[in-house]
Amino acid sequence: MSETENQQPAGGVTAEERQWAMISHLAGLAGAVVPLGNLVGPLVVWQLKKAEMPFVDDQGREALNFQITVSLALLACVLLMVVGIGFLLLPAVGIAALVLTIIAAVKANDGERYRYPFTLRLIS
Repeated sequence: MSETENQQPAGGVTAEERQWAMISHLAGLAGAVVPLGNLVGPLVVWQLKKAEMPFVDDQGREALNFQITVSLALLACVLLMVVGIGFLLLPAVGIAALVLTIIAAVKANDGERYRYPFTLRLIS
């Protein structure tokens, strides 16, 4: 039986759990297509799988907390556009969010519990 058939690897996280955890992180990219999709995507994945998959519960919560933090940072950038600095910060926040989301997805796919830096842990 291979690991892709949902066998427990040495770390205790199944291939299916790793896949759903990766999806919960990547679901935050939905905000580029759908307004508030960066919040709704991770929330839906987390709510669907948290009861049956502890790894997805942890990583889905982390992804959602990060996307809430990114949303607050983007709101602050919009407000700071009044004084001009928001125009410089907005792309920086967007690029940082994209890079950190991809890093988190790769780590989750490897079965590692990833913690985003600079994240408000509002949902525990």
